[in-house]
Amino acid sequence: MSNAPATWELYNLAPGEKKVREIKDTKIPNAATFEVQKEDHTLGNLLRTQLLKNSKVLFAGYKMPHPLHHSFVLKVQTTPETSPLEVLQNDVNSLIREISSIKLKFENELTLHGLTQSEPMGGSMYNSVDTAY
Repeated sequence: MSNAPATWELYNLAPGEKKVREIKDTKIPNAATFEVQKEDHTLGNLLRTQLLKNSKVLFAGYKMPHPLHHSFVLKVQTTPETSPLEVLQNDVNSLIREISSIKLKFENELTLHGLTQSEPMGGSMYNSVDTAY
């Protein structure tokens, strides 16, 4: 398609463009909106789910302003003892640790089954299955 954006435009920030922008809510106490650029439902839902596990979070939700724009808006309200930005930073770090742990477990399972990262998924398994028949 001629009007489709270049693939790199979907995830590379333009010069001067910020990944995350915080907008403090003036009407609701301890609430803020975060505009996240060059991301989609994958990260939006991960963040929302992680935030809702936190007992200091009263509300967390996200929406995609437009299906063709790769950005989302995350709204967070917290208890008075913390700020939305602080909770978001802590929960992002928790997600990073959790994903790193999953990656390590996955790599350990690959090693356990004799697969390496240089081999395609199941490369050696398919060879053993093919020769068995």
